[in-house]
Amino acid sequence: MPDLYSAMHLAAPELTLAIGALVLLVLGAFIGEKSARLISILSVVLLVAGAVLAMTAPLGVAFNGAFVADPLAVYGKVVIYLASAVAIILGGGWMERTRIARFEFPVLIVLASVGMSMMASSGDLISLYVGIELHSLALYVLAAFHRDDLKASEAGLKYFVLGALSSGLLLYGASLIYGFTGSMRFEDIAVVAAQGDVGAGLIFGLVFLICGLAFKVSAAPFHMWTPDVYEGAPTPVVALFATAPKMAAMVLIARTLGEAFAGIHDQWAQVLVLISLISFAVGAFGGLAQKDIQRLLAYSSIINIGYALLGITAGTQTGLQAMLMFMTLYVIDQFGFFAILLSLSKNGRPIRKIADLAGLKRDRPVTAIAITVLSLSVLGMPPFSGFWGKFYVFGAAADAGYWMVGAAGLVASVVAAFYYLRIIKLMWFDAPLDEVKTDKAPVEARWIGWLCAAFSFPLVILGLIWLEPLTKIAASGFGAG
Repeated sequence: MPDLYSAMHLAAPELTLAIGALVLLVLGAFIGEKSARLISILSVVLLVAGAVLAMTAPLGVAFNGAFVADPLAVYGKVVIYLASAVAIILGGGWMERTRIARFEFPVLIVLASVGMSMMASSGDLISLYVGIELHSLALYVLAAFHRDDLKASEAGLKYFVLGALSSGLLLYGASLIYGFTGSMRFEDIAVVAAQGDVGAGLIFGLVFLICGLAFKVSAAPFHMWTPDVYEGAPTPVVALFATAPKMAAMVLIARTLGEAFAGIHDQWAQVLVLISLISFAVGAFGGLAQKDIQRLLAYSSIINIGYALLGITAGTQTGLQAMLMFMTLYVIDQFGFFAILLSLSKNGRPIRKIADLAGLKRDRPVTAIAITVLSLSVLGMPPFSGFWGKFYVFGAAADAGYWMVGAAGLVASVVAAFYYLRIIKLMWFDAPLDEVKTDKAPVEARWIGWLCAAFSFPLVILGLIWLEPLTKIAASGFGAG
C-alpha cells in the first residue's frame, strides 16, 4: 500500500489532469455548449495546477520502472502544460470568431497533455507507446475539429492514417527490441546495449523505433503529414501541434536514446544525422515555394526539428541542454507566430496567404514589428533568442565531432532566410494588395503575439542564468555524458 501511495504521489500531475478532464467532460455534457468558455477557463487553471504539481511532486521511479519522475521529465511537463494552456486561450478567441463554441475543445487538449506528460516520464517501451497513443488520439480529433471545413476533415484523416502507419513502425521496432533484449525497461535494455556487440536485430528494432518517433516530431522524411495538416487544421490546433507535442516527443527521444541505448550511440547517431540532413533540405527548400503562411510554418518546423535533433545526436549532457533550450525558445516563437496569425483578418476572413501581409505596417505597425522580431529570431539572427538556441545546438554538435552536420545546418539556415526575409520585405516595403484594412484583432491573440516577440530580448540576458538549471536537468537525461 505505501508503494502504491508513493507511485500515485509521483504521478500526481497526470492523475490530476486525467480526473479533472473527466469532471470537465461531465460538467460540459450537463450544461451544454454554452459552457465552452467556463470549461476553457477551468482547463487553463487545471493545466497551471498540473505545472505547479509537477514542480513540487517528489522525484523517483514508480510502477516497476515504467514511470520516471526526474528533472528532465519535470522540465518537459512544465513546458507542455503551459503551452497547452496558451493553446486553449488562443482557441477561445478562435471559437468566438468562428462561432464554434464546443466545450470538448479544451477537454481534448487536457487529455492530450496527459499523454504528452506520460511521454516525458516514460521508463519503458510500454509506457512510451501508451503515452504516444493517448496524446495522438486526442490530436486526431482536434485536427478535424472544424468538421464543417473540408480541409480540416482532410487534415484529420491524413493525420490519422499516417499516424497509424507510424504506430505500426514503432510497435514493430519495440517488439524487435524486446525480442533481442528480453525486457521492455530502459534500464534493462541499457545493460544489453552496454555490452557493445549487439545483434543486427536490435539495430533494426532501434531504427524502426526512431522512425516512429521521428513521425511525431515531423522530421523528414516522415514529414508528409505536416504541410497538409498545418494548412487544414484550425489555427489554434496547429499552434498546439507545433509546440507541446514536439517538446514531449523530443524529451522522449532524448530519454529513450540517452538512457536505453547509450551504449550504442554510434549506431543511432548515424540515423539521427541522416534524418537531420534530410530535414534541413526539405525544410529549407520546401518552404521557398509556399504561398500559405501555415504551410510555410510547417516547413519551418521541419528544419527546426532537424536543428534540435543535432543536440540529441551529440549524445552528451551539453547536447541535451542545448536541445532543451532550443525547443523552449522555439515553442515561444511559434506561439508568437500563430497568435499573430489568429489576430489578423480582413472582411471577417483570416489572413492565410503570405501576399496578404503586404503593407501591414500601415494599419498594424506594432504587429508588423512583432512579426519582424519573431522572423529574425526563428532565422537565428543575433541578438534575438533564436540565435542563442542555434548557437548552443551547433556548438554541442561541433564538440561531439559532428561539425560537418552543423555546417550543413548553417547552410540550410541561409537558404531558409529567404522566406523569412520575404515576409519582412512584404510588410515594410510592398504596397498592400487592396485598401481594405485588417479587422480589429482579438485581445488575447494580439497580446500573446506581442509578448512572445518581446521575450526574444530579455531571454538573451536570462539565457546565462538559465544555463545552470538546464545543466542539472541535462545530467539526469544523459547520466554518463
